Amino acid sequence: MTDALYVADPYLKTAPARVEAITEEGGVVLDRTIFYARGGGQPGDSGRIAWEGGVCEVGSAVRGADGRIAHVPAEPVVLPPVGADVEMRLDWERRHRHMRMHTALHLLSVVVPLPVTGGQIGAEKSRLDFDMPEPTITPEFVQAKLTTLIAQDHPVTAEWIDEAELDRNPGLVKTLRVQPPRGAGRIRLVRIGDGVDLQPCGGTHVRSTAEIGILRVGKFASKGRGNRRIPITLA
Repeated sequence: MTDALYVADPYLKTAPARVEAITEEGGVVLDRTIFYARGGGQPGDSGRIAWEGGVCEVGSAVRGADGRIAHVPAEPVVLPPVGADVEMRLDWERRHRHMRMHTALHLLSVVVPLPVTGGQIGAEKSRLDFDMPEPTITPEFVQAKLTTLIAQDHPVTAEWIDEAELDRNPGLVKTLRVQPPRGAGRIRLVRIGDGVDLQPCGGTHVRSTAEIGILRVGKFASKGRGNRRIPITLA
């Protein structure tokens, strides 16, 4: 498996690595990476990898069934040879916006305490879909509550539990259709503040809610029977 450095430190912007393989699709597999692999509604990171004699612009990172992370070129280029030492560099502005958005969506699930039916993270716009047959709250209410939680500067931390503990506490999972990946023996939880939020998540997050900054809540949209979408954008 690729050593996902972003799990322990999502603020790494550059790091060295070594090429382990090139996939049939042309993805570059490294022994370690700072590029978040697409999953959980969060896009894969972009950036570049450089080696002696070449540079590859990375359009995304994806995780294979074997646990290895492939760095997908943004366009066809000459790829580094297996065994080459490379320097990784993130498109940090894009990644940091994803971190801010992802943490904001966790707060949104606190403000709207209903089952989550879907979600998507973007650098400009993100959203959560809720099982909400009737709109009992307004965008203005959500905006005010989110603004308060962000301003309170709650710390954001991660911890691990074993899969059996998650089975004993199924209420930690807020999503109706998506369950945390299993098989590794343990589950990563993201905690916000002292009792604000705690839920399974493998994504990247900011260190505190104040780092999210100013965001705007859009109009609710009906997306099928009993399903309502709440979009947010970074100001």
